[in-house]
Amino acid sequence: MSRIGNKPITVPSEVKVTIDGQKVTVTGPKGTLEREIHKNISLEMNDNIIKVTRKDNEPKNRSLHGLTRSLINNMIIGVTSEYTKELQINGVGYRVAKQGTDLNMSLGFSHPVIFEAPKGISFDVPNPNTIIVRGIDKELVGQTAADVRSKRPPEVYRGKGIKYADEVIRRKEGKTGK
Repeated sequence: MSRIGNKPITVPSEVKVTIDGQKVTVTGPKGTLEREIHKNISLEMNDNIIKVTRKDNEPKNRSLHGLTRSLINNMIIGVTSEYTKELQINGVGYRVAKQGTDLNMSLGFSHPVIFEAPKGISFDVPNPNTIIVRGIDKELVGQTAADVRSKRPPEVYRGKGIKYADEVIRRKEGKTGK
């Protein structure tokens, strides 16, 4: 019995959900998202409540049950209020600037690192050491933030690099002299 999968999804009044076979389309004030769902999962919509059910109790179908419910709920949340991820840049001379829709980052290399924004993602740079990734697709926001972080992950000796705002970097002591 899936606790997450059995919870009904309440659709807000400003959001329109259309279920066309195995394709779900969610339209709201921030935009439109669509997703294909697995053939063994079925959706029923009555009034403004979506119920997710599975075909049988096979292990694969049980795991897809809760996943599908969470994905649809994330789509509804995304089109009503955007998802954001905040990144911080630490290090002497490390900084970021917005260049059109892209990011221009100085990360200690001999050249600037240009990061192009994927479709559906926007960047905010409130100060030279902070990047805010915004979008309606939770999966795309998280993946884009991970891609930006991978350009210069934080190192454990001095803490230099790009890290998530809520991430804690455990510092190492380094070598001691004789």
